[in-house]
Amino acid sequence: MRNFILSAAVIAIAGVSTVKANEIKTPVVVTVQQDSAAFKLDSTMSTIKLDSTVNVVKQDSAAKVPVKLEALPEPVKNTLKADAYKEWTPTTAFLITNADKSTYYQVDVKKGDKVAFLKVGADGAVIQ
Repeated sequence: MRNFILSAAVIAIAGVSTVKANEIKTPVVVTVQQDSAAFKLDSTMSTIKLDSTVNVVKQDSAAKVPVKLEALPEPVKNTLKADAYKEWTPTTAFLITNADKSTYYQVDVKKGDKVAFLKVGADGAVIQ
C-alpha cells in the first residue's frame, strides 16, 4: 500500500509539472465599482474577485482654450509687463476653465533656455 501511495504521488507530481498552463503575458484586470463594492474580473473571465480597494481614474475636467497673446485682457498684459516678469517672453496663452466654472489664463513664458508658465486671473493677479 505504501508503494502504491508513493507511486501515485510521484505520478501526480510528474503530471502537474508537465502540464503547460495558459500563460498570460499581459494580464487584463477590469475594475467595476457598484454600490461601494469593487469586483475584479481577470483576463480569463472565469473568476470574479471581491476587492476592497477601488481604483478611480479622474479625468481632468478643465477646459483649455488657446488664446492669442494680443487677445489677452489688459490686466493680464500689464502683469506680464511688470518688473517681476519683464525679462520673461510670453510664447503661448490658454484660457483655463475649471469644473467649478472658475477661469484663469495660463501663459507659457521663456527666458533664454528656461521655460515656465504663469497662472494669471482675469484681473491680473498671479495665482501661481
